[in-house]
Amino acid sequence: MSHLSREKLDLVTRTKKVIGQLESVLRGLNDDEQCADVLQRLAAARGAINSLMGELLEDHIRNHMPRNSKSSEEAANDVIEIVRTYLK
Repeated sequence: MSHLSREKLDLVTRTKKVIGQLESVLRGLNDDEQCADVLQRLAAARGAINSLMGELLEDHIRNHMPRNSKSSEEAANDVIEIVRTYLK
């Protein structure tokens, strides 16, 4: 991954926030908190993960996929394969 320092710092910060959200879910489960509260935290973590994954997928597609070396159909198939792999 070849990101600028600032972009990398942002991605690391966002990842740490996701970890914090998941730790909050774990604490809620261990402390027998209300299911609705734990589910809300889990949904927030899922949203943060999906957003982070979307940003990384976009960066990968824009900056790391080969250009001009494949037909548009082959490039489209590559994008579809990437999306299917990471969104399972």
